[in-house]
Amino acid sequence: MNTLGNLGRAAGIALTLLPAAPAMAATCGNDASGFERWLGEFRREAAGAGISASALRALDGVTYSTQVIGLDRNQKHFSVPFEQFVANRVTKGRIAKGKQMLKQYAGPLAGIEQRFGVPGPILVAIWGMETDFGANSGKMPVFRSLATLAYDCRRTEFFTGQLLDALRIVQRGDLSIGQMRGAWAGELGQTQFMPSSYVKYAVDFSGDGHADLISNPVDVLASTANYLKAYGWQRGGDYHQGGANFQALLGWNKAVNNARAIGLFADKLSQ
Repeated sequence: MNTLGNLGRAAGIALTLLPAAPAMAATCGNDASGFERWLGEFRREAAGAGISASALRALDGVTYSTQVIGLDRNQKHFSVPFEQFVANRVTKGRIAKGKQMLKQYAGPLAGIEQRFGVPGPILVAIWGMETDFGANSGKMPVFRSLATLAYDCRRTEFFTGQLLDALRIVQRGDLSIGQMRGAWAGELGQTQFMPSSYVKYAVDFSGDGHADLISNPVDVLASTANYLKAYGWQRGGDYHQGGANFQALLGWNKAVNNARAIGLFADKLSQ
């Protein structure tokens, strides 16, 4: 997993997505002392918001994470030249692996493009840049991360919405509680969806009854295409800077260098 890329993406999502939560009365805090009380209040309010008792079992044993708070407080945002940015992201190894994935998933990718209008090289480029094609999706317990950040006073409303939507993912049967592991800010799956994006855009393209972005690459690729379509992707449009689809790539990640890198990666996969 590209740590800086994921930190930047989580920050970008936090700034651009509307909170998915109703007004919640649970009191936030800036250390662990009030976490247990907050969690009890949150449970009651989540139940009132329609979260089932079985889904709320995901919060059993959840504790406050000083590690997550440390990561949240120490995000580093800086600009580097594009050539430096892509050096460790669009590598020969990833290009070779990406071309292999294009062949392996040629059939599903054709169906995905037919339905959503997003070509395979773009989707495979995102997949490679986000998690090395699913190899590094993150192993941190999502409910611990999201509960910590929802309790924390810095971005309570946003992460309360994310925590509620993480519970909805379990409630609707897409993932089990045990499968809910990801990056430090709660990003899930092989292209790193925040829970609210998962609820909005994840699709069961494989037809097995579950939108599984953890272990089903077909669902991962289709859901990523659905996300881009929701952000204005135009079938057949140019995805380079200044093109019709560049803004959709910025909807995926607001960093211009990242959007440019996806386009470059896609170009190399098409060669």
